[in-house]
Amino acid sequence: MHYDFATPLDRRQYPSQKWQRYADDVLPLWVADMDFVSPPEVVSALQSRVAHGVFGYGRVTGALHETLCEWSATHYGWSIEPDWQVWVPGVVPALHLAAQAFCSPGQGVMTATPIYPPFLRVAERSGRVAERVMLAEPEVAGGPWRLDLEALEAAITPQTRLLLWCHPHNPTGRVWDERELQALGELAERHDLLVVSDELHCDLILDPAGKHRPLASLSPALAERTVTLWAPSKTFNIAGLSSACAVIPDPGLRRRFREAAAGLLPDVNVLGMTATQAAYAHGEPWRRELLTTLNANLQCLREHVARWPGVAMSPPEATYLAWLDLRNAGLGASPQRDLLETARVALSDGADFGCPGFARLNFGTPTSLLEQALERLDVRLAADG
Repeated sequence: MHYDFATPLDRRQYPSQKWQRYADDVLPLWVADMDFVSPPEVVSALQSRVAHGVFGYGRVTGALHETLCEWSATHYGWSIEPDWQVWVPGVVPALHLAAQAFCSPGQGVMTATPIYPPFLRVAERSGRVAERVMLAEPEVAGGPWRLDLEALEAAITPQTRLLLWCHPHNPTGRVWDERELQALGELAERHDLLVVSDELHCDLILDPAGKHRPLASLSPALAERTVTLWAPSKTFNIAGLSSACAVIPDPGLRRRFREAAAGLLPDVNVLGMTATQAAYAHGEPWRRELLTTLNANLQCLREHVARWPGVAMSPPEATYLAWLDLRNAGLGASPQRDLLETARVALSDGADFGCPGFARLNFGTPTSLLEQALERLDVRLAADG
């Protein structure tokens, strides 16, 4: 089957954060929300469920548990059990819930910047202590961001209890290799840290031969201290349906997580479960074609970035998000604001990720729209602009 990733859609006809945050003349390449129609199997499953006409309280089915087990075994080589799964209405609520469940007030929640902005608010919102450390910047312009294990270990205090990790990494697009993950796991064990591994973009590794390695799959000992967060939302473009899963092998951690959620989080909604089941059961051909489109868009982006003096990009190894270093592009204190005002293109502000002077660009959009936006950026950034 051929899937249409080329036809632009009018997304302003329905309420949309991505398309309605800014004025109508702005092209939005900011929030992690693609402009592609979800897999037809997902749309069909939702249509059938809606046709039933009753939307009372649902329950997570055994079929959904088994489907995720099969997806994990097939795609990651990790055999998980149905009873390890705790389904929740989103990864962001799960991050906050983990802090409530596993940290006492006064204990520290560690994360490494730059990072997806909700990570930076977890400690404050849960009454815990925020602890941050920087990843190592690329050694050469356009090189990969790196895990600075020495800096991370030096930042750990006796109060540090929880490490929030992102794998693959948002916003840099790094796919952490097994050596880095093994070192991170050993550090967690050495300092008796619990780890929440946000692996939301794990099905968007851009190398066709690439394969995701869940952090918790490295060893049984590491699995016992790790909560793995997965969701179909980014991969299959169904973020608005609020369905995610916390995979927690250790029964004690799983019990504490469930108890902390009681009365605070609603169950996964019935349409979210329907979409998730259809996506994991039938969405693989669509996902593969999506990756072809994203790789073509990334190549287009790389060609434009090469024309922009003072701009560096570490090409992402996963996700549809590119992390641009604009500190030397002559755009002032807020490159994101400059490009919004002068080029009418909306990017995500690096300051929100803990790194002023950077911006995140979403290339998960039809190529024609991406090219429009990049041509606008050329006018402001290109040497011959």
